[in-house]
Amino acid sequence: MATMIRPVGEQLREWRQRRRMSQLDLALEADISARHVSFLETGRARPSRDMLQHLAERLNVPLRERNLLLLGAGFAPAYSQLPLDDPALADARAAIESLLKAHQPFPALAVDRHWNMMAANDSVALLIGQVDDTLLVPPVNVLRLSLHPSGLASRILNFSQWRAHVLERLRNQNVATGDAALVDLAEELAAYPEPQLAAPVNAEVSGFVVPLRIATEIGTLSLLSATTVFGTPLEVTLSELVLETFLPADRQTADALYAAAGSSAG
Repeated sequence: MATMIRPVGEQLREWRQRRRMSQLDLALEADISARHVSFLETGRARPSRDMLQHLAERLNVPLRERNLLLLGAGFAPAYSQLPLDDPALADARAAIESLLKAHQPFPALAVDRHWNMMAANDSVALLIGQVDDTLLVPPVNVLRLSLHPSGLASRILNFSQWRAHVLERLRNQNVATGDAALVDLAEELAAYPEPQLAAPVNAEVSGFVVPLRIATEIGTLSLLSATTVFGTPLEVTLSELVLETFLPADRQTADALYAAAGSSAG
């Protein structure tokens, strides 16, 4: 692993360019001189641990990559990285499970940085039923499940619209994180063929959000997605965890989900 850590100056330059900032922009943002930024990037100056953390804040570098910056400068990582099932994260897991349960009867799930499903509430089964079993072998990638021809694709009535939304979100995530695995995932998803839908829907949206319109065993559902993250994480796994929650976009969807939950309870 140590031989794979790039020099800190090279990493800083890449993050600055990824954020579309000049050396002067970063200098002004960090309240240091542009000359010092240049010296840090070329290796003529060695940053302190505090300076690296300061620059990482200004560049909005994810916690995982902040550890790499520190390692590149010869410092120990600042943020722990534990699996979600580690006993130390028990309270966080309980909070996640409570949030997912509280969202019932509407679907909600938790995903990691690569969109692998880590947890879900009971209503998610309404969305992912009737898909190829191979797509449900852990780790279940929810974006692959969504757009794969053997997944939900043939049941998403506004597939073209939803696919464009998913791919744009992946592109933005890659810009923010620099994660090469997300580039590979985006290329894979973009290569999937569009299904031949019997009655495709180009949803007329209010101009604010793209709904997910999907045929299910309880009828056609129209859902709006929302994202929740931990506000002040100091641990890598929690910083990358995202809760994807779905809310009904119309009364018919809400009624169907409430009725399905009542039937299950009975």
